[in-house]
Amino acid sequence: MTYAITQTCCNDATCVAVCPVNCIHPTPEERAFGSTEMLHIDPRACIDCGACADACPVDAIFPVDALSAGQREYADINAAYYEGGEPAPGATEGPNFHVWGEPVFGRSLPSDFGPLRVAVVGTGPAGMYAAQDLLLHTAAEVTLIDRLPVAGGLVRYGVAPDHPATKKVGDTFSRFHSHPRVRMHLGIEVGRDVTAEELAAHHDAVIYAVGASTDRRLGIPGEDGPGCLSATSFVAWYNAHPEAVAQGVDLSAERVVVVGNGNVALDVARILVADPEALAGTDIAAHALEALRASRVREVVVLGRRGPEDAAYTRSELLALKHLPGVELVVDDHDPRTGAAIDAAGAGDRAGLLRGLARVRTDAVAPTTPDGAARRIVLRFHSEPVEVLGDGGVRTVRVTDGGGGAADLAAGMLLRAIGYRGLPVPGLPFDEASGTVPHEGGRVAGLPGGYVVGWIKRGPSGGIGANRTCAAETVGTLLADAVAGALPAPTGDSKAFRRLARRRNRRVVDARGLAAIDRAERDRGRRDGRPRVKLATVEELVATARAGRLLRLSR
Repeated sequence: MTYAITQTCCNDATCVAVCPVNCIHPTPEERAFGSTEMLHIDPRACIDCGACADACPVDAIFPVDALSAGQREYADINAAYYEGGEPAPGATEGPNFHVWGEPVFGRSLPSDFGPLRVAVVGTGPAGMYAAQDLLLHTAAEVTLIDRLPVAGGLVRYGVAPDHPATKKVGDTFSRFHSHPRVRMHLGIEVGRDVTAEELAAHHDAVIYAVGASTDRRLGIPGEDGPGCLSATSFVAWYNAHPEAVAQGVDLSAERVVVVGNGNVALDVARILVADPEALAGTDIAAHALEALRASRVREVVVLGRRGPEDAAYTRSELLALKHLPGVELVVDDHDPRTGAAIDAAGAGDRAGLLRGLARVRTDAVAPTTPDGAARRIVLRFHSEPVEVLGDGGVRTVRVTDGGGGAADLAAGMLLRAIGYRGLPVPGLPFDEASGTVPHEGGRVAGLPGGYVVGWIKRGPSGGIGANRTCAAETVGTLLADAVAGALPAPTGDSKAFRRLARRRNRRVVDARGLAAIDRAERDRGRRDGRPRVKLATVEELVATARAGRLLRLSR
């Protein structure tokens, strides 16, 4: 029996580090790392030790004979990655078909290297991987800062609620929230409550992990009208982001058009047609669950500008969509290039995954189906929107038909999911073209002691696990600068910064307040048979944090 890596693989390569026979690839040292959609276990070399499954932060690794019906394809996906590869010379007499390379020690700190005070701005995966690296490998004191009064970032507010395994990476990060060398200041925004200069004055270095919080626009007529939303805001809505409008999504139409065919596009399409009762067992926002229960949406049309061979979604996410109960996945064959690409594709090609799906023509009017009838997702390639029509709301989305003309699709909402974009951080340089902060190995250009990690560093590419290697590079650069004496000396200490932060914002949440929020949400969830019920406003979060802190002090 061997193990296989499945859909929720986060690519952070924790499993690679614990594998005793080097059978998980690509490794962070290999060129393909970061360009493959997931990691793969070689069934020829796996010795069934289970170390990788124990170490996986997102429960993505299982014995092949324990895979569910919807996961069995992953045994073939793992094996196919190694097809044609020959065992390394000298390794055929044992189970290890992959030769270990020479050990590499990328960092070397002097024995008298003293503790640093480092601020990390942002508590999503990028920031927490950086904090974890510093806490585990140095004696650094870390100040965690987030503009929201709760930690988690992308894990809390970006991962779809029906992907609970992916959210488990948050448990890995949360154990550092109460670390003795961590100080937490949640609800503090750089540029509003404190300046970048003030932050730098109280720390040896500052790492900015602020992500890419806005979205790219389509640039078409009607895009700014009611009923046209970004996927960013829709995801925030169903994930109970405190800045999302709780009652702001109209699901009264039978068809929704989603522009883009990356993983986020598939996420929003899936949530729109999923069984609300299945979602009721997740941490989806209460207001979103109520709206989805009353939803009339029966069809989601996903538009892709290019063909199925160039789709941006990962194979894992598409495979999951094919097994969604009560939902039919079909392909629009309005353009002959779509069917030709599917028919010509190999079994392992992206377009080949669509073989066997029904091919339909998307009519101008959404198909009328009775409540309880099967819903469907239509993948329409070689098509993009050119105009949104409707007075007081979306009524029609005009799209290209692949032949130089246009077709009108009746729809009640349009969601754009064509990518994220970073915003400028006050006090830091910013590249408007890429939406990132200019840097060299994570070191901010022209700002000694300033560093970046995650999407604000490299642009909106790569999933959760990609931030681990990204953070390792940035922390490595920071430590090299510290050893070289290139970090400016701070003029204030951690106590002075704490006083400054609380003077500027009386609603700052610390680690105890965060723990109170976590307890309250889990308690609410237990009453409803859910993992947690999220507090959905800043006021609720702050009040719960304060109440929990006062309760602890009164004991």
